[in-house]
Amino acid sequence: MNRKLKKPAKTDLLAPFALVRPHLSEIEKLLREQVDSFDPGVQPYVDYVCDTAGKRIRPALAILTGGALGDITPDHLKLGSILELIHIASLVHDDIIDGADIRRKVATPHTKWGEGLAVLLGDALFSHALMLSTEFNDLHLSRGIAKAAREVCEGEIIQTQRRFDLTLGRKDYFRILEMKTGALFAAATGLSAYLSGADEETVEDLYQFGLKLGTAYQIYDDCLDLVGTEEQFGKTLRTDLEKGKLTLPILRLLETASPSQREKLQERIIKQEPLDLPVLSGIADYEGAIDYSIETAVRLVEDARDPLHFLPDNQYRDALFTLANYLLDLLRKLR
Repeated sequence: MNRKLKKPAKTDLLAPFALVRPHLSEIEKLLREQVDSFDPGVQPYVDYVCDTAGKRIRPALAILTGGALGDITPDHLKLGSILELIHIASLVHDDIIDGADIRRKVATPHTKWGEGLAVLLGDALFSHALMLSTEFNDLHLSRGIAKAAREVCEGEIIQTQRRFDLTLGRKDYFRILEMKTGALFAAATGLSAYLSGADEETVEDLYQFGLKLGTAYQIYDDCLDLVGTEEQFGKTLRTDLEKGKLTLPILRLLETASPSQREKLQERIIKQEPLDLPVLSGIADYEGAIDYSIETAVRLVEDARDPLHFLPDNQYRDALFTLANYLLDLLRKLR
């Protein structure tokens, strides 16, 4: 790879998705084909969760990475659609675990049809995505996708296991984030680079870009759960506090609180008492903990961008920069 440093061009925040809009339209067609491949009795459920998904960030990352390194092929699109199915499956299960009633301003599957059906729906999506991965006829790709899916599930298991656990440290917290969110971002960028025939160093660099970007995005989501509003973001919030998830702001509060403040906070966590914003604000430096968490995520994104400087100078490379900068913008708006 050419290691000559290049400056990214300035682009509009909407440019990455505008650039890959035709490809994302193809992703939607691929997802529609997968919906239609299910039994007619199952199709309406799969259709519901696929139709209420978000911006398709993971497919966009796979497509942009392919474009940055050369041609965007049908395999890049297939990779993106498979990772999106895994992501959707994880959301179905996450919402059950978190007791979330709405996501993207619509009822979650378990709220609409019950937990039993929602669990099976998530299972069906996971297994279908792994089946699709075998169509690559490349063990590295199939294993990479399966590894990412496994890490998503493992991350959620460990996080659930460590709820209300006051021994949770920062190292464990970041490992959970890397698994439950970073893994799919990393698979999107790293495996896409592999599909493009990039050398091992470039594949690893782009894997790390996705991993750090995804981890920072999850920190943003953890902060959002504390400071956002359901009307603004269209999903159930405050579930982290209610379910005992010790996110970075809470860990920071525990670190910086006085002994009496820490004891009061720990007592509430152990007894599973409400930890709403007024309570947190009255216990310790709540705003400082949010600011610290935001700064941590900002540093992760800034570090993640470094390898992008060495990619070929084209509009797709610039769009990857813009996605990272967009996340920085979201983080700074939380202040």
